[in-house]
Amino acid sequence: MDNFITSIGYFLVFVIVFKGALLLYQTLRTRKYQKALLKADMPYIDKMDGRQFEIYLQILFRHLGYHPEVTKQSGDFGADLVMKRDEKIVVQAKRYGYKNRVSLSAVQEVYGAKAYYRANQAWVVTNSYFTKQAKELAAACDVKLIDREDLQALIRAINPTFEAKEIYENVTPEARKCPTCGKQLVVRQGKTDRFFGCSSFPACRHTEKINK
Repeated sequence: MDNFITSIGYFLVFVIVFKGALLLYQTLRTRKYQKALLKADMPYIDKMDGRQFEIYLQILFRHLGYHPEVTKQSGDFGADLVMKRDEKIVVQAKRYGYKNRVSLSAVQEVYGAKAYYRANQAWVVTNSYFTKQAKELAAACDVKLIDREDLQALIRAINPTFEAKEIYENVTPEARKCPTCGKQLVVRQGKTDRFFGCSSFPACRHTEKINK
């Protein structure tokens, strides 16, 4: 009888340990999937130019229930997007190399845009991070800062099929002039990625990255 009770005890312990290990495995697998999902769009966002990033944010915020409009490319008074839901919000988009920090000038500009557009809120959204000074000024001016990790969370909040790749590959970057000869730069497809090349090629061989 004692052996039988002991066997039952071992069996129950085994079941508990097995279920615990299974739960741990499922949790780790879910976290791994979420981590991969969070990073899925970032490589393409990092390749974008400023205008592509604005279009990307417009689509992202539309999926999140806002009604965003991208402002004109010049004379935007510090706002790249103006959007509404319960309140009017002005947004400045900062597509940076993720190792570069967004300075307090972005906060100053969007704060001015808030007054110009008579908005209720002012946001700065970046694929990078903010300087200490930018954070301090934002706190003082009540400007919302959305950094790289916050942006990843917003992407995850909609669905995994929302891809920056579509924006990067199909939205034409903002027009640029060749710094060497002054001719128009055009988007060309290389072996591994897209880039800007001079329209006067082969007379001028200047090239540069889209995310300059």
